[in-house]
Amino acid sequence: MRVDLFDFDLPEDNIALRPVSPRDSARLLVVQPHESEPLSDHGVMDLPSFLRPGDALVFNDTKVIPAQLEGLRRRGEDVVTEVSLTLHMRTAPDRWKAFARPAKRLKPGDRIAFGHGSNTCLLGSLDATVEEKGEAGEVTLRFDLSGPALDEAILAVGHIPLPPYIASKRPEDEKDRTDYQTVYAREQGAVAAPTAGLHFTDRLFSALDALGVERHFVTLHVGAGTFLPMKVDDTDDHVMHQEIGHVSAEVAERLNAVRARGGRIVCVGTTSLRLIESAAEENGDIRPWSGPTGIFITPGYRFRAVDMLMTNFHLPKSTLFMLVSAFSGMETMRRAYVHAIETGYRFYSYGDSSLLFRDNP
Repeated sequence: MRVDLFDFDLPEDNIALRPVSPRDSARLLVVQPHESEPLSDHGVMDLPSFLRPGDALVFNDTKVIPAQLEGLRRRGEDVVTEVSLTLHMRTAPDRWKAFARPAKRLKPGDRIAFGHGSNTCLLGSLDATVEEKGEAGEVTLRFDLSGPALDEAILAVGHIPLPPYIASKRPEDEKDRTDYQTVYAREQGAVAAPTAGLHFTDRLFSALDALGVERHFVTLHVGAGTFLPMKVDDTDDHVMHQEIGHVSAEVAERLNAVRARGGRIVCVGTTSLRLIESAAEENGDIRPWSGPTGIFITPGYRFRAVDMLMTNFHLPKSTLFMLVSAFSGMETMRRAYVHAIETGYRFYSYGDSSLLFRDNP
């Protein structure tokens, strides 16, 4: 399909630079393709009104790490150059794939020292070698530290990698360390938050528990590839960056039981949806899963297991806007986004949310 079919104009004023407080006070646009009035305006605390006892919410419990690293590339004795790297996928205890800026300044064998600038006392605490150089500014780094020691060093010198549409307007600060993290995050490894989950609070969980809605957790470590613009004109030419995910045997068994008794699978965020659909068989049965997924969902995809999706509002011409268009229908989502823009919904990571029903249940 042509990528420009998924374009739309978004005023700058609709882009949220900070989340609302409290988290669960965000707006919620409910999109039901088969209703006479498919669009309705609500709040996130109204979510239980659209669920039934026995439904199951699926959350991504990945935890965002401060994956933005500023470094000094050293080549020989005297040549020192500043570089910026965003980690996006761990491939070994001491290795990460990263996007470099400017990538042209790096080549295999280069040494990079992290922790300079405002953290001069940490200089030398984290060093790496450029092991490989790939396409689109991607490099593979081999760090001198490994495992938990590497994790601690990254926490000490790294910064939260805010999405470009926020980072271009303001710097990251200490508040982002909590704002850009779900309250249930526990598995470290993401470089971007599963942002639909940012709206959940203890108050909302209590309301869902009282209704009898189950909650289950899967892990998909969101990579920086989620921010990359599509550089092709046709979706057939796009290659998704892979992300590492895990669905336990226990969660797979419980979700299959939900489906067997007529309950609905409701994914909180496109990351949990992509993982569940990766783990689902053709008949909808969900199997345990562990490993990389590069699933790319566009209109025409037949959803196997997911019935509803809660998700924030996405970038024009992005893979995620294509996914929601596949889920609730292209024309329905075009109308939904026009409505959201005209009525002042806040877009992107720190913005409002939507609850989508599947177009072909």
